[in-house]
Amino acid sequence: MQKREQGKLGGASGGSATQTPKRGRPFGSVNNSTGLSSATADSVAPQYLLGPSLQVHSSFAEQNNKRIVLALQSGLKSELTWALNTLTLLSFKEKDEMRRDATPLAKIPGLLDALLQVIDDWRDMALPRELQRAPRVRTLGTNTPVSGFGNEYEALGVIDAPSHPGSGSVPSNPEASSQKSMVSHHPSEWWFDEDGLFNLDEEGRSEKQQCAVAASNVIRNFSFMPDNEVIMAQHRHCLETVFQCVEDHNTGDEELVTNALETIVNLAPLLDLRIFSSSKPSYIKITEKRAVQAIMGILCSSVKTWNCAAAELLGRLIINPDNEPFLLAFAPQIYKRLVDLLSVPAIDAQAAAVGALYNLSEVNMDCRLKLASERWAVDRLLKVIRTPHPVHEVCRKSALILESLVGEPQNKALLLAYENAFSEILFSDSRQSDTFARILFELTSKPNNKVAAAQGIWGM
Repeated sequence: MQKREQGKLGGASGGSATQTPKRGRPFGSVNNSTGLSSATADSVAPQYLLGPSLQVHSSFAEQNNKRIVLALQSGLKSELTWALNTLTLLSFKEKDEMRRDATPLAKIPGLLDALLQVIDDWRDMALPRELQRAPRVRTLGTNTPVSGFGNEYEALGVIDAPSHPGSGSVPSNPEASSQKSMVSHHPSEWWFDEDGLFNLDEEGRSEKQQCAVAASNVIRNFSFMPDNEVIMAQHRHCLETVFQCVEDHNTGDEELVTNALETIVNLAPLLDLRIFSSSKPSYIKITEKRAVQAIMGILCSSVKTWNCAAAELLGRLIINPDNEPFLLAFAPQIYKRLVDLLSVPAIDAQAAAVGALYNLSEVNMDCRLKLASERWAVDRLLKVIRTPHPVHEVCRKSALILESLVGEPQNKALLLAYENAFSEILFSDSRQSDTFARILFELTSKPNNKVAAAQGIWGM
């Protein structure tokens, strides 16, 4: 519990040295030790940084913050494109030292909600047609020659005017109906279309989708900035939107799902799932159970990078004790899938699974008992150590997981079958020798010491 509290405090401390690293941080983002002044460092990009460098003065955001928000809210194509392109540039930050005066954009009033509205607008359009609301049957004034709903076209004998759903009248001339199907719609007749006022063609839908992806990319960039973490982790609309994107990973845009997933992973150390049942205003009815189910759907998907992100997300969420009741309800499925990831040849999948299992094994005794009884769990943890994994920290955490498992008396009978494997690693791997020495000592010397102590205390 002490380790979990330290991890929680480290995640909430902002830019502390023990903060959980962000996903996607560029390599080489370390302090420049060449002795250059801060002015030189701000004006010249170091050569060892990967990717492009960008210098944007903070006064630009200060002078245009209202215009950016209004452009997003306007819905106009040109304004929306300008706002998203500007935010993409302003939210890109390669290194903290490169832009000391960067504006925390999530603190601009209305900006985060305006971005979320762009995503919500696309998601409302992207629903399958069978789930969309059916056209309303218009019965008002159906018996009058001019109703205000388009019946006046048929009543006045206009041939080339199309009828609309719910009009209740059919033209008597079949030739007129065939001619109507061939005549192009007049611009003034667009509101008679079946899909209603905001109908868009395929080109318009594609543009809306691109805007939603761009908005999700900006929100993802926001989540990398320490100044934005607390605001975004406590913004219910933001969390509901990204969790809904993750939930619809089978039908949604892949880039939109990836951006939403990385946003949640970045905010996970500060995320409390109880926010979905709080008194804050809700835009999308996401519950704690539904949020965990969305994570499980990503964890069991066929995309390896999503599996790794979901495993890392579970490992970060469980650090907060308030999230335990919601995550432990899915413990059997979580353990089984994480153990499956240990068998994947990809080293990043193994690292993510070990990291999540390491935090889960520190929760309580029940977690350690269920993990030890999971088939192939111990074998695959030993395989990670024997291979060994290129990152030494992964091997060390695998050994510590085994040490936590062997600390429970109920697991000793199960782990005694691996005594020879433990002894082999003890003598062959000098870096893990201390850990496996403690494992063998706990496993073989006085195997019933805890039971005997309990008998002596309670007089059994």
